[in-house]
Amino acid sequence: MNFFEHQSRAKQQSRWLIGAFLVAAGAVILAVDFIVLLFLGASPSSSGLGEMTQGWLDPNFINSNLDSLALSSAATGGVSGLSSLYKVASLRAGGSKVATSLGGTLVDADTRDPLCRRFRNVVEEIAIASGVPVPDIYVLEQESGINAFAAGYSTSDAAIAVTRGTLEKLSRAELQGVVAHEFSHIFNGDMRINIRLLGLLFGILLVSIIGRQIMHSARFMGGSRRKEGGGIIVVGMMLMVVGYAGLFFARWIKAALSRQREYLADASAVQFTRDPDGIAGALKKIGAYSNGSYLEAESEEVSHMLFGSGTQALMFSTHPPLAKRISRIDPQFKVSDIAELATQLADSERRERELAIKEMEAQELENQKSSGDGFAPGVFNPAELADAIGNPKLDALLAAATVAASIPPVLERAAHSIAWAPEVLMLSLLDIEPKIREKQLLIIAEELGTDIERRVNHLLATTQPLQRAQRMPLYEITFPALKRRSRDELERISNTVRQMVLADGEVEVFEYFLAKMFRLHLADAMSPSQARSSGSLKLASVASEVHIVMSVLAGQAGEKDRTERVFFDALKTLGIESKPIASIDSNWASKLDQGLDRLDQLNPKAKQKLVAELGNIAMADNSANIDERELLRVICASIHAPLPTFMRRQ
Repeated sequence: MNFFEHQSRAKQQSRWLIGAFLVAAGAVILAVDFIVLLFLGASPSSSGLGEMTQGWLDPNFINSNLDSLALSSAATGGVSGLSSLYKVASLRAGGSKVATSLGGTLVDADTRDPLCRRFRNVVEEIAIASGVPVPDIYVLEQESGINAFAAGYSTSDAAIAVTRGTLEKLSRAELQGVVAHEFSHIFNGDMRINIRLLGLLFGILLVSIIGRQIMHSARFMGGSRRKEGGGIIVVGMMLMVVGYAGLFFARWIKAALSRQREYLADASAVQFTRDPDGIAGALKKIGAYSNGSYLEAESEEVSHMLFGSGTQALMFSTHPPLAKRISRIDPQFKVSDIAELATQLADSERRERELAIKEMEAQELENQKSSGDGFAPGVFNPAELADAIGNPKLDALLAAATVAASIPPVLERAAHSIAWAPEVLMLSLLDIEPKIREKQLLIIAEELGTDIERRVNHLLATTQPLQRAQRMPLYEITFPALKRRSRDELERISNTVRQMVLADGEVEVFEYFLAKMFRLHLADAMSPSQARSSGSLKLASVASEVHIVMSVLAGQAGEKDRTERVFFDALKTLGIESKPIASIDSNWASKLDQGLDRLDQLNPKAKQKLVAELGNIAMADNSANIDERELLRVICASIHAPLPTFMRRQ
């Protein structure tokens, strides 16, 4: 399945999830009603347990207590529903909220821990190659098992977390395989489903929590209330039984949704890294170490989000058997391989730390030497464009590592700093023409203050001019720190960016590209739960918007005649009335914005068709210039279909 097919499947699973939740909640409500009937049909005895005085399943008895049953049903349904809504609302902040709730520690940008630095490098390389902002990066410091998860509603608010055991026990290739596995969950729409699942199932599990609290309270009743306590304990026990019935349903729902997704994510990790030994090696080490992937923290709620099983589950495990996962990646695998590996791991953790230290030192040396000319834009095959989304080629991963290493150390440190992140963004937008640049610096001083303007000048004076191919990757590294500024500051930064783009009276493609990407990512990061991956519109309903967007892209082409033929063929393929390429005036950016807002509401299949035809237009003359590539990337990002970076190593 490609990116768009995954999005369609995610929409279907979301509907299925809501239906399954309603069925499970209905079963819990019926079970509570059953307890109410038992309670109403019993009279207190000396033991406090009660004895039956009525035929509580008699229709007349049930009819006479319909008001009580209606009240208990409403109360149970209300508690489950409202608690689920509360849980979902508490997760509106996105992936970071989930990571911190499990004890995750944000990895500092200037960390001197070589294992954390290695982890950050791997995440940044895959993010740059994939064409998305770098996720927030967390480590569960108290967890020695090998595990990881990705959480969030979209690529703009995503967080990736690993355990300390993952960092200490896995090689770089194995860590890359685990991170690639988590990135596949980000692109496949699994993160959004996982958070919804976390919220909905909380309402079902709450009944068992209430039952435990009732039993706990009844134990401390004394004196004349001790007899009452016995009955209350029975009610509490019954509620716990009902709650564990809810837990049964919750695990069944999670298992039904999670198992196949784990197989798909493992396969995607192999495609990401082109190294099956990486992800397979990580899975083998989970089997070889005694604590495997288990977590010390309570992991029932998040079990469906983890790379490996968070705890031992006898029924309805959220993950396929470990041996099956390994066999799908490595057909030559034998269970005895794990036992052999276990005997070889005595000094593995020490060795990986030493390698990570050497890697960090080598990277710092490379940063000092690199001039940034080790990469170049690459061409692409339009027929493979849809498959490339969320699945960058190996060349893109290698190029991402090269371009990350080419960023001057001063800018690399500033990009990771919350204090300096806005200055890095402003630097990326400065014009090469001195007069225009001076005007932009004046805008910065007026909108953000002279201190920030001085710091932008400092970066400008102490670093070499940025190459165009470096600017977007630098922004993707900067975004995690940037979005931690206050909402008021971000609004001022956004306004400043808009004025800087318009400083010379016209909008260049790169200026539009970077500014639009910032607005898109910022909107999703500020309101994570509102971010949408797809809609339900068909191409016929947005024909005029498709024509505008395709015309803007075609306007950047070199061979006009050939581009026009491809343009007409694209309209025909999409089932849209044939019209000439629209003439694009200086107001092209606002027209493009209006068109893209509507195209984001297309259904996944329509988006897939549109992306394929946009790729054909960009490659109409068998090559795509940098303006075409950047327009194509920003168009796809605007419809929540992030294209990987178009570059290769020289």
